[in-house]
This record gives sequence, structure tokens and C-alpha cells, in this order.
Amino acid sequence: MGSEAESSLAEFARIVGATQYMVLATSDATGLPWATPVWFASDDRRDFYWVSDPGARHSKNLAVRPQLAVTIFDSTQRPGTGEGAYLSAVGGIVPLEEIHAGIEIYSATSRRAGLAEWSRADVEPPKRLRLYRATALERFVLDAGDRRVQVPMR
Repeated sequence: MGSEAESSLAEFARIVGATQYMVLATSDATGLPWATPVWFASDDRRDFYWVSDPGARHSKNLAVRPQLAVTIFDSTQRPGTGEGAYLSAVGGIVPLEEIHAGIEIYSATSRRAGLAEWSRADVEPPKRLRLYRATALERFVLDAGDRRVQVPMR
């Protein structure tokens, strides 16, 4: 892997590791866009987990159109100095047979943040929330000239 690819991967990992929220950009069946922030967890910077109500607008959008875009950034950055990570992804509710691994990642991140532990029972019926996952198809950061640089998927 070349030095630009290694540099972009390191930058992407640093931004994701330092940030607690990501913004999901979804759209409904007609293409009407919607953006919403969610608290997230990821251990590989390819799969990103969050919990949401299936009745929320972004959740309904993902149910009919699983393609989404994601931005991860520190919103307190001074204008002109900001850094961010960008994804195109596919997302939706984590199937019941795959919940164990995802909820472990989400729960570990929650514990590290001093928050409550999560279990499978917290995201299965009859509970209101479900575990969601966005799997990155493409990842990007910006270089010093504010140009998009693709981050290798490895």
C-alpha cells in the first residue's frame, strides 16, 4: 500500500476513533433526503452500528432504500480547519442471527464511554429499539487541499 493510501487510512481511523456521532444521509422511496445524527460504534471502521427506533424517519428510509451516505466529524471544529470522514454505505437492521457480534461491539463502546451495557435483549422484540449497521462501500477523507482522497477498504 502506498504512502498516500496508508496516510488516508490512518487519518480515517483517527477521525472515526475520536468521534462519537455520525450523520446518516438517507432517502425515502421517492428520493426525498433526510439526515440525522446517531451515536455509533465500530471496531473495524467498515461496519458501523447504532440503535434506533424502526419507526424513525431514517429507519423507515433504510427499510425501503438501504443505500446511504455517512459523515463523521467533530462539529466543534473551527471553520476552515475541519476534518471529516465520509462513507457511501448500505445499511439496515442487523438480522437476528447476526446481532450477537454487533451488540458486543456496540456495548463495548458504550462501556468505554461510561454508559450502560447493551445486550441482545435490549434490541429484540418486544423492545422498541433495534440494532442497525451501515457497511461501508467507499471511504474518504480530505487532503490538505480540501480534495477527496479514497481510503482503502483493506
